[in-house]
Formats: sequence, structure tokens, C-alpha cells
Amino acid sequence: MKADLHPEYKEAVIRCACGATYETRSTVPEISIAICASCHPFYTGRQKFVDEAGRIEKFMRKYGMKTPEAQDDAASEDSEAAES
Repeated sequence: MKADLHPEYKEAVIRCACGATYETRSTVPEISIAICASCHPFYTGRQKFVDEAGRIEKFMRKYGMKTPEAQDDAASEDSEAAES
């Protein structure tokens, strides 16, 4: 076998952008990460649900068309007005 083939495996510090640090072993002495389990929204329970309009609704709104649900509502309002 060849001598000095494998890199040196030593203590390493992982630093998150939130300030949390973790100690582990690696060939790299220091590792910087942007997000960890301490600050990730999924693990902390601070998830933010963004309800964005769907592609069809955006298209209908952009070109001034009514969605099928809105057309049904408008038709029922028109029939009620005609009955009066």
C-alpha cells in the first residue's frame, strides 16, 4: 500500500450564518453554512406558507377573463336579477 495516501482527518468546526457552531471531524478545518437545523424554518416550526395564485388565475386576471367559478357566480346573479 502507498504511504500518505489518505488526507489527514482532524477536528472541524461547522459555523452557521445564525451563529450556531457544531464540532465534527473532517479533512477541512472550518466549514461555513448558510442554514442549519437550528434556524431552518421546517425544523423550528416557523414555516411561512406563501399562497401564490396559480398560473391559470394569473392568466385570467392578466387578460381580463373570468374564471369558470366566477362565470357561474355571475350567471346566477344575472338570473336572480331577471327574476325580480
